[in-house]
Amino acid sequence: MISVAGVTVAYGDLVAVDDVSFDVPPGFVLAVSGPSGAGKSSLLWAIAGAVEVLTGKVTVDDLVISDRPAAAAHGVVLIPQGNGLARVLTARENLTIPLLAGGRDPDEVQAAAEAVLEAVGLAESGDHLVEELSGGEQQRVAVARGIAQGGRVILADESTSELDSTNRERVLTLLRTQADRGAAVVIATHDPTVADAADGHAVMDEGRLSWARRLSVDRP
Repeated sequence: MISVAGVTVAYGDLVAVDDVSFDVPPGFVLAVSGPSGAGKSSLLWAIAGAVEVLTGKVTVDDLVISDRPAAAAHGVVLIPQGNGLARVLTARENLTIPLLAGGRDPDEVQAAAEAVLEAVGLAESGDHLVEELSGGEQQRVAVARGIAQGGRVILADESTSELDSTNRERVLTLLRTQADRGAAVVIATHDPTVADAADGHAVMDEGRLSWARRLSVDRP
């Protein structure tokens, strides 16, 4: 369960997230839409422990999220906007190195990497350097890396923005599969198609959150 309670994030005098509260239970997908600069990314990064919360708190399964390493160790996966891949590594290495560093069995890691690359339509591109891939292909590698980690929370920041309709559906199907196995999923998006496919839809503007379609378990 993700619980966001009265969270405010500020950068100096700029308030990016303004007193936001909601819950996302396991098995649900929440879409957060809004214009550029509305605070969507800051909200996801706060849930991931990657930015400091000025007031309020974020908890995941009763653990208070205060920093990124602890959040990652607790299974909070962030798929960042701009993909965050190592461009001098291959697509496969971007998937396998974090898993191996986490102590996963090498044979299991290789099998997981191949399966998720196939799932995002990049089975033939595993040996390509990231810098050789198109923007949309890089975006799909970033999604594959996040999915391969198998977290209890998946935070996807504009992870379909550069994709055509076929590959957008691939990614949405994968994120839905993560929810079906019990993860709580939050997607920041500009795309109304993505928002329509989610279980709930929140809208951010100037750091404030309102509801287009509320999850039944959210706070009133």
